Amino acid sequence: MPASTNEAVRVAVLADSDTRWKWGALTARRITTATAEPTGFVLRGRATPTPRQLAETGVSTTTPSEVTGAEFLRAVRDAAERGQGYDVIVLALVGGTVRAVLQGLADLTLDRRPVIVTGYVGVVYEKLTDGLLLRHGADVVLANSRHDAERFRAVYEGVGAGSDSVVEAALPFLGGAPHTPEAGRDTLVFAAQPSVPAGRAERSYVLERLIRHARLHPDREVLLKLRSKPGEHTTHLEEYPFQKLVRDLDPPANFRLVYGHMGEVLDRTDLLVTVSSTAALEALHRRIPTAILTDLGVREPLGNHHFVGSGLLASFEALDKGLVPTPDETWLARQGVASDGSYEEAFDAARDRVAALLALPALPPITPYYTAETAPGYLPGILARHRLDVTAQETRESGLRRIVREAARGAYRHGVQRVAPVIRRLGEL
Repeated sequence: MPASTNEAVRVAVLADSDTRWKWGALTARRITTATAEPTGFVLRGRATPTPRQLAETGVSTTTPSEVTGAEFLRAVRDAAERGQGYDVIVLALVGGTVRAVLQGLADLTLDRRPVIVTGYVGVVYEKLTDGLLLRHGADVVLANSRHDAERFRAVYEGVGAGSDSVVEAALPFLGGAPHTPEAGRDTLVFAAQPSVPAGRAERSYVLERLIRHARLHPDREVLLKLRSKPGEHTTHLEEYPFQKLVRDLDPPANFRLVYGHMGEVLDRTDLLVTVSSTAALEALHRRIPTAILTDLGVREPLGNHHFVGSGLLASFEALDKGLVPTPDETWLARQGVASDGSYEEAFDAARDRVAALLALPALPPITPYYTAETAPGYLPGILARHRLDVTAQETRESGLRRIVREAARGAYRHGVQRVAPVIRRLGEL
């Protein structure tokens, strides 16, 4: 651990979007005894959040530094050389980038490496196996619910990899006062997602039905909660922003687009509607009535299949007629929303795991790629599908274009081990 148990734990968080920064920063606080703010980094790339998006998360008064993957590895190395190395690093990233950073950290060969923590920002409804195997090698893989913890362990054990790293916790950003109806207030909030649904026709349909609902219920405030403003980016591309689609319509006065911190919007929500947004779990934690939309079908690509058996599935037709879904308590108990008041204990196991790792005289080496001795047959082409982002100028000046191209070809032909020297070269830049 730190040189002594009395020393402050130094924590760094690397994120690749505003949502993951929120998850990472809050996770860092909940699973460690660190008293200082975590040192924040956000990867420069397609989804790099703007200062407004970062501020809107409400998780820190200090803006994280924007870095490339190489710059992050260099920062970790330099901090260690100054005798101020990080004790814990939280990787709030997509699976492929977690894999690449794990390899880069392994190749730094630090005298004392940090404890590596990673996980998922919300509902895990796609690429379960692929995403988990890309994260294998981290010391702690957080599961946001009992349901997820069981699935995660089954995947790791099913491929012959250890599952000790899987720790059940909860989403770190749940909170807020329990829902209390107010006289004269009736607010429906639709939590939008950048890519669910993705097509113009489906997104237009959702928008038109929300406007129709507002007209049918003139005394109800209907709010469309948006993640980003035009020109801003999120983890997923938003090809048809609702802000643009609404220009062709004539919504009534009781329909509005809103931004801001989700928790603050939920403070005035009486019915939360979404296709599959993690906002549903935030609402359920606070016992806010919640509906999962079925008009577009119940399908894996939409993510609403996760809510089968929840008692929350509903159509616009039913909502127009006044339906207020009631969650199934058995389903709810397995989803990590801790609506029974157990939320404060939800991170105890993760905190204990991190403390036990910090107390070890030495941590085992990171083994972020698969060999015949670990999980045979899984050889992802890391730099072909996911890459540590670099700017065009850096690429031109350092020859990284050729390095990445060669690594991608080598990863497919010879396995992920060929990526190691490439990440090492990135770390030396």
